[in-house]
Amino acid sequence: MLIKADVQGSGQAVRDTLEKLSTSEVRLRVIQGAVGGITESDVMLASASNAIIIGFNIRPTPKARELAEREGVDVRLYTIIYDLIADVRAALEGLLEPEVAEHITGRAEVRETFHIPRIGVIAGCYVTEGTITRNAACRLLRDNVVVYQGRVASIRRFKEDVHEVTSGYECGIGLERFADVKQGDVIEPFMREQVAKKLAAQR
Repeated sequence: MLIKADVQGSGQAVRDTLEKLSTSEVRLRVIQGAVGGITESDVMLASASNAIIIGFNIRPTPKARELAEREGVDVRLYTIIYDLIADVRAALEGLLEPEVAEHITGRAEVRETFHIPRIGVIAGCYVTEGTITRNAACRLLRDNVVVYQGRVASIRRFKEDVHEVTSGYECGIGLERFADVKQGDVIEPFMREQVAKKLAAQR
């Protein structure tokens, strides 16, 4: 980025603060810091460097504003340093790859297995934790080893198809394209979601 400020002191303060936001994953590089309004030469430098222009307590000249619009240069103007830092921090966080968080939503123990004609193997289960939901992503554990990962294809209670079964109830569970279910196995449904990364707090 290119930083322009009203006075040398505030420009240096902005530069020092922003450079501290860099991490091992995303780095902010200041290609120029100077005093005074934003000029056409600033815009051309930013355009050639694929940089954004940060202005603190200053404004662009009319010709520089027109050139920035024509060249597609992002010019951001601030009068409060906290707003400036918050915006740049948010922009940098947007560049970080999101983390994937996994949440176990339930647990069902296989007590018995049944072979149903035209349907396949159904696991007679007791839900010990949380909720088992039809179409949920799940894994099948055998002695704590994952032997299958896929989806809950069906859930039945008293021969009726149901959407979900909660802790403390028995049900029949069919797994998508998997029949090798054994007594003592555990079905563990889970959800995965992307969580936006945050920049580490400055020291």
